[in-house]
Amino acid sequence: TDQPNAATMDTLVSVGTLAAFGWSVWALFLGDAGMAGMRHGFEATVSRSDPSSTIYLEVAAGVITFILLGRYLEARSKRRAGSALRALMHLGAKDVTVLRDGREVRVPVGRLAVGDHFVVRPGEKIATDGTVVEGSSAVDASMLTGESVPVDTAPGDFVAGATLNVSGRLVVEATRVGADTQLARMAKLVEDAQSGKAAAQRLADRVSAVFVPVVLLIALGTLVTWLLVTDDVTASFTAAVAVLIIACPCALGLATPTALMVGTGRGAQLGILIKGPEVLETTRRADTVVLDKTGTITTGRMTLGAVHTAAGTTEADLLRLAGALEHASEHPIAQAVAAGAADRIAGELPAPGSFTNVPGLGVRGTVEGREVLAGRPKLLADAGIDLPPSLSDAMTDAASQGRTAIAVAWDGAARGVLEVADAVKDSSADAVAELRALGLRPILLTGDNQAVADAVARAVGIDEVYAEVMPEDKVDVVRRLQSEGRSVAMVGDGVNDAAALAVADLGLSMGTGTDAAIEAGDLTLVRGDLKVAADAIRLSRRTLSTIRSNLFWAFGYNVAALPLAAFGLLSPMIAGAAMAFSSVFVVTNSLRLRSFT
Repeated sequence: TDQPNAATMDTLVSVGTLAAFGWSVWALFLGDAGMAGMRHGFEATVSRSDPSSTIYLEVAAGVITFILLGRYLEARSKRRAGSALRALMHLGAKDVTVLRDGREVRVPVGRLAVGDHFVVRPGEKIATDGTVVEGSSAVDASMLTGESVPVDTAPGDFVAGATLNVSGRLVVEATRVGADTQLARMAKLVEDAQSGKAAAQRLADRVSAVFVPVVLLIALGTLVTWLLVTDDVTASFTAAVAVLIIACPCALGLATPTALMVGTGRGAQLGILIKGPEVLETTRRADTVVLDKTGTITTGRMTLGAVHTAAGTTEADLLRLAGALEHASEHPIAQAVAAGAADRIAGELPAPGSFTNVPGLGVRGTVEGREVLAGRPKLLADAGIDLPPSLSDAMTDAASQGRTAIAVAWDGAARGVLEVADAVKDSSADAVAELRALGLRPILLTGDNQAVADAVARAVGIDEVYAEVMPEDKVDVVRRLQSEGRSVAMVGDGVNDAAALAVADLGLSMGTGTDAAIEAGDLTLVRGDLKVAADAIRLSRRTLSTIRSNLFWAFGYNVAALPLAAFGLLSPMIAGAAMAFSSVFVVTNSLRLRSFT
């Protein structure tokens, strides 16, 4: 806890069980409890029975058993420390093809040195940070930077380790290896964030810090008062022990774990994984929710959007010819066009007669006997084709909305513009509204450009946007919000979100995302649907309120019975029975969480 010298629940358990055990040992060996033919009598009060003949070993054993059972159940649901870092490091490539004297040699990544030239084929992860020296390709860096559109790379461009080479063959010169790489630096950020995130002090311990000293004072006061009034040492000790035993709360050991077990079980059925009790307290306090864009609010996949045609061109022709040509390319944007075209014309795309990839500009080839071009406006301009005003306006409008626009021409004339973007998930706008209803202020945080971020924010109803944020700067944004006194929940799915998820007061990770993000979060949303985030916060708050009502009742029995024990109206046997009943009540109360919808 934050107060190493404060009395906790353990203090009360220790004092109560030691008192019960010590008293029992005294009664067995020095009192009458161990005499042959001795009957363990039962009286409701202290004063009428012979206290030296009563033993309370079952109280000592029972309390410790309940407490240990509770601790075991709680430990089982706690996070596995360090897994996030292992997951991060597993994201990188395991081995790499290095060029040695003109030959390709496969070596483990650990043996890669700065200055080495290595080959990256389509579909392979880039082994380490470096500079492209040969070849051109599209590199998908979304998991590291959050940019939804794959980045076209050519000789001289920087590429980061652990990103995915999508289309062409690259030869890369290693510039940073080991702990200096972008991935390793992010792992360090996560490690620092996790170690600096103090677990919420156990609610039971915070109550115990006040309750325990009060109980000890009452027990001491009972002993002294009884000695002064009755001058009967045995009866005085019995009354004091009864106070300690009735105050020693079995139910307190079960209050948190039982609610947590039922709550996490129900959460798992609904696709919500809760990693520990400290998570629950944060869900109550959270007032700001920071949402990543790519893969969280959006699908994380490029999708064909609006289609603009020139006069005299049909949409079906445009999609058929452009889709057929793009189908021959491995570029993710080309694949999005081809998939979208095939869906919309609901038929087979024709096979191109010839196909050429023009690096950084687009593609050209023949389809159904026509010379087709698809790509940037410069590709058309180089072929002497100008865009008419209507298509030029569509290109400008798409760029202002942060969408990628592809110009299409055939037979020497511009025929249309296709828009491609990372589509917003259907449920995202409703999810943002639900989060607002829970009292959370939504903020969009992304590595993507400002135009894309603003368009997505408008679509889902978010006013506050932080765009073009590097992975290490995401942590700074979260810390800045925290320094303003806000309790921040963060929802993300990529490696670029892992450190921010760990440093946020409450990290919600998408189960469809990377292992690093999942391990760095406090709650995992298995389905990867943002609407589940609102459910997760509601369930966590319900579980927390159940824990609080459990604690209230666990303490309530004890507090109500303390005066009875102090006045000698309650024997330790009755105290034990009351404790057992409070434990049953706590478990029953926790089981109500199974009905959460």
